[in-house]
Amino acid sequence: MPEILPHAARGPLGRPPIVFLHGFAGDREGWLGQQIALETRFRTIAFDLPGHGRALDWPVVGHAGVAAEAVAGSLAAMGIARFHLVGHSMGGAAATLLALRAVADERVASLTLLAPGGFGREIDADLIRRFAAATGESELTAVLDRFFGDGPRPSAAAIRHMVAARGDPRVPASLARIADLILDGDAQKPLDRGRLAACRHPVRLIWGELDQVQPVAHTLGVPGVVAVHRFAGVGHMPHLEIARDVTRLIAESAAGA
Repeated sequence: MPEILPHAARGPLGRPPIVFLHGFAGDREGWLGQQIALETRFRTIAFDLPGHGRALDWPVVGHAGVAAEAVAGSLAAMGIARFHLVGHSMGGAAATLLALRAVADERVASLTLLAPGGFGREIDADLIRRFAAATGESELTAVLDRFFGDGPRPSAAAIRHMVAARGDPRVPASLARIADLILDGDAQKPLDRGRLAACRHPVRLIWGELDQVQPVAHTLGVPGVVAVHRFAGVGHMPHLEIARDVTRLIAESAAGA
């Protein structure tokens, strides 16, 4: 029997589910706010991607392409033929790859991307590597500050939870390996975002104008069929910084497709 990525599912059956893919060094718990807000209307599934969370020991760990393959295999093993995709950062790159591979058979009902990786080569590679290696409370606090805009930062309890998780040496080792595969020196490996023009389903792009990880300029030049939402005062974590706005946009795409 094919392996299925660890995941959290909420909400009623009967409609194509909304599938959430987290960013680098995150896990499925980062989508809990969206899952709770949507659970009376939609089925939602949040995966731990290979090398993260409870998928730390997944057989193959790597870049967004590896994550896309693992998600595709998991959905097939779960008997899910059609689904909405939501991805953040590295998870956004994985969602994009999965959506582009599914253009012909129309498995993807909608695609919502939050500051996705690969929409340009620019990235704060030093910050990514520091985030992968950080294990102490002060280190993580300083690094995470760069991921957020003008709004509140993660709580002290959230930071302590991350510190506890990174007490397992396999965690920073896994993240360092994934970072090396994502990055190309001080840049990142780009996707062919122009291919999104071929998607028949709705595509949304959500980005914070204060994103210090990947510049908001990556929203420029995307195909005209892509709906672009830029938010002032928001950094690289819109699903946490402006959770209600992000949830509303996801729901609009899922309801209309």
